[in-house]
Formats: sequence, C-alpha cells, structure tokens
Amino acid sequence: MSDDMEFPAPGEIVLSTVVKIIDQGAYVTLDEYNNIQGFLHTQEIASGWIKAINRYVKKGEKKVLRVKKVNPSRGDIDLSLKQVSNDQRKKKLREVKRYEKGQTLLSGVAERASLSEDQVGALETKLYEKFDTIYDAFLNVAQQGTDVLNGTNISEDIVDAIQDVCSKIKLPTVEIRGVMELTCNKPDGVVKIKDILTSLDERYAGSNITYLGAPKYRVAITAGDFKFAEKMLKPILVEIQKGIEKNGGTFSFTREESRKNRED
Repeated sequence: MSDDMEFPAPGEIVLSTVVKIIDQGAYVTLDEYNNIQGFLHTQEIASGWIKAINRYVKKGEKKVLRVKKVNPSRGDIDLSLKQVSNDQRKKKLREVKRYEKGQTLLSGVAERASLSEDQVGALETKLYEKFDTIYDAFLNVAQQGTDVLNGTNISEDIVDAIQDVCSKIKLPTVEIRGVMELTCNKPDGVVKIKDILTSLDERYAGSNITYLGAPKYRVAITAGDFKFAEKMLKPILVEIQKGIEKNGGTFSFTREESRKNRED
C-alpha cells in the first residue's frame, strides 16, 4: 500500500460508488479519496436481517457512508450505511454538489483567462486561504462584487474572468409574503388603492403586489435572505396602511408561509 495514500478518518461521512456486490456485502470506491476501496458489510447496510442485498445497494450506485474502521497498513476500510442519518446524507450530498459547482466555475475562469493547470492550482490555493470552499468564493463575488477578493493577490485579468463567470450565477433567494385586505368606501376608492399600491411596487425593487380579488391583495418580497426581506416588508406595510387609513379605508395583513429557493 502506498505510503502517501490518503485515508479517511473513522467517523467521517464519505461519498462512495458501489463497484461489486457479494453475499457478505458490497465493495465500494471512495469518490473523494482517489477511488480507494472500502467494504460495506451486510450487517452495516440496514438493521435486521437482509434477505436480498440488491434491495439496498446496486452496482454503480452512489452511497453516502460512515467510516467505521481504517487500517492503512492493510488498506482496509470498513463502512456503514445504517449509521448515516437522513440529515447527514443530505448534508453530504449538498457539499458534493457545491464542490462540483465550484469546480465547474473554476474551469470557466481557466478557459476565459487561458490558465495553465499550475495557474489553476495556484488560484485554488489563494481562494481557499480566504474562503471555506471554491463555490463560496464565487458566490461571495456574485453577491458582493470583486471587492471580496481584495488581499488575495489575484491578478486583474483573472479577477475580470471571475467576475464574468460569477455574473451568470443564479443566486439563492427567499420569499416572504402575505395577504392584505384593503377597503376604501370613497367613490374613487378603488383608484386610490390602485395608486397607492402601484407607487410602492415601482419604488421598492424586489417587491411584488398582485390583485387576488376584492378586497384581497398579495404582497411578496424576494431577497437574498430572510432578515433583509423582513426589513423591506415592514416599511411597505406601514406605508400602505397609512395611505389607506388616510383615505378612510381599512387595512389588515395575514402572513403566509415563507419560501426559500436554494442555489443547491
């Protein structure tokens, strides 16, 4: 066994690929460790007696597993499927997806800036010095601009390439919304309500007010996070309420379920 081969640590959650199934379990390769081989014993696939192993694992299938034991001198890695919780599985798959997105974006930068393999490696190192992941680096640039790269000593032409790639990232958003009931008994009450709502819709980017049918209107706020969305919503509701009540009308607001649209 090669002395410089990297092994996972006991307790680590890893992504693997099933390569061979036998009566006693399944042989897998570890995707993040140069496809070194590990073994998933039948007893670690699920609780209780397993009649048919193929019901749980199939050749070529990706599985999130927990590392039970590691013996580097023998090259043995014992793994478990049943000791992985649903939350751990989801978290690992998100991490892998973000890693793959980061590498795709990095390849885009390399292509635009005509970077060699060594230059790409150097860029990765600089980004990891400031950010937890490559994807986090690109996401920060997309959200806040290239100023977040200050102090990284990345050349201007590469920064330009990063900015170009990041301009195409679909940012994660959240949406908070609710239903307003608005009345105004004046002869031109409907027009007054419409004028108030139209004015707000035009002045607050990220807000959207739709007519549901008298006297109901939905107000929705889309932003990068819930805190900022709440900050946007409050003055809009205050202004609508003041405008309606000033014209002798009534105002009420009922909150609806918020939504989070993840990038991953």
